[in-house]
Amino acid sequence: MVRVGIIGASGYTGAELLRITAQHPDFDVVVATGDTQAGTLAASLYPSLAVRYPSLVFSEFDETAAAGLDLVFLGLPHEASLQLAPRLVGKVGCLVDLSAAFRLKDASLYPLWYGFEHDQLELLDEAIYGLPELYREQLVGARLIATPGCHVTAASLALQPLVAAGLIETSGVIVNNATGISGAGRALKHSNMFCTVDENFEAYGLLDHRHTPEIEQVVGAQVLFTPHLAPMNRGILATCYARPAEGATLTTSSLLATLARAYADEPFVVVRPTPPATKATLGTNAVHLTARFDERTNTVIALCAIDNLAKGASGGAVQAANVALGLNETSGLATVGLYP
Repeated sequence: MVRVGIIGASGYTGAELLRITAQHPDFDVVVATGDTQAGTLAASLYPSLAVRYPSLVFSEFDETAAAGLDLVFLGLPHEASLQLAPRLVGKVGCLVDLSAAFRLKDASLYPLWYGFEHDQLELLDEAIYGLPELYREQLVGARLIATPGCHVTAASLALQPLVAAGLIETSGVIVNNATGISGAGRALKHSNMFCTVDENFEAYGLLDHRHTPEIEQVVGAQVLFTPHLAPMNRGILATCYARPAEGATLTTSSLLATLARAYADEPFVVVRPTPPATKATLGTNAVHLTARFDERTNTVIALCAIDNLAKGASGGAVQAANVALGLNETSGLATVGLYP
């Protein structure tokens, strides 16, 4: 069995990791920390965990307890992960960070987009981006994995094959995402209170959302990214617009064929002509994609639906860890959504 630690297990991504690892045939959670909830029974905070984890109590972080584990997930704020990762890399088999601390390869971008200086350049260079559909070979045997942002996962899987095939321009790409409230985390804020979110649809992070440079890094194109908060618990629907590359002759069929070829062997990705819906991916690691070419406006549209806590965070982290450790990539991860 793979001995697993979850540092920051009391947050939404931590609870999702506990849910997924409960279904994983090779994982055994031996450490689950949550400093703000230390001493709290996990089933009291999240009753959904009661059957599988009836006696699990969130503990305070203890570095000695984490050392020697086969796999450790970090579900911490960015700067906390930046400080902790150097103390764990090399002392655990594989460290999977769900923050943005090791996602951006250009360290100079961190002060602008995240407000802190990056002082772990060697680890930043070593970290492997945790999106198996695009970085599978590099993930094998990785010691440090940087789990992609949820918005980035959706936008990148929709756009990257089209950029790689030379079908769309690499400037002026527009990404509009609608996301569920769980992306804001468990902490109580006015912006995620019921009366704020219910019956409301709101754009945020105009022109300066932190996922912008990450999308550009993975896709290889300049993007204008605008996220929108939707009144739903989970899910992301990415709607991406681009101009055809010079000389490219496009049709809806050719775009769908390009996506289908790119993901033909991917266990979690489905390309269909019908528009994707977030509920179809609820609770799964599935990715639903489609594309259109509008002759009237000479515009390419690519759409992607995922569960932001699953494929967009904890599920993607487990998928990447499976690859790194040489396990079955699909272990512990659902492909059939909850419906109705």
